[in-house]
Amino acid sequence: MKRTEIRDVIRKKRNSLSSKEQRNAENAVKVNLSQLLNSYKNAKIAVYLSNDGELNTSSLIDKIQIDNHEVYLPVLHPFTSGNLLFQKYEKNSPMKANRYGIFEPELNCSHVCPVSELDIIFTPLVAFDDSGNRLGMGGGFYDRTLARFYKEGWQKPLLVGIAHNCQKVAQLPTESWDIPLKTIVTPEKLYRW
Repeated sequence: MKRTEIRDVIRKKRNSLSSKEQRNAENAVKVNLSQLLNSYKNAKIAVYLSNDGELNTSSLIDKIQIDNHEVYLPVLHPFTSGNLLFQKYEKNSPMKANRYGIFEPELNCSHVCPVSELDIIFTPLVAFDDSGNRLGMGGGFYDRTLARFYKEGWQKPLLVGIAHNCQKVAQLPTESWDIPLKTIVTPEKLYRW
């Protein structure tokens, strides 16, 4: 199948999950990530707010904050089109919907963290395969933002995909700009390559 066809099929699958299945998946992922998160102290962790049937990250965000880590959310870069910034998030952070209808913190440059200073970036994805390849929504925001990280072989931040079990496929068609992930967590399993 083509990438667009895979996106359509997998998005339909994850959007068809019941509220109960979503809650169970959210709780299972939080448990599967506990060991990974427990190996960090006072970490800077980027997470996304769930959209379009993505696995809900709200309890993960709560756990990160309870464990005394800092949470950063992606913000569309105002000057470099197609890129992201990661801004500190707290419960009282002023939020706004971006042009895609996804909530993000109102930009405050003094709260932006450079990618190189983040310890973990949890990335959304539409599909992933047996080799850790990631298929996003098609905008390329994470791939562009993390391109330098990948090309230069940085060891930090750790890139971790979060997905429902139904988002795994045997093999994805890849492009030269795609950035594979070394870790993906689902309700069923923690994958490492």
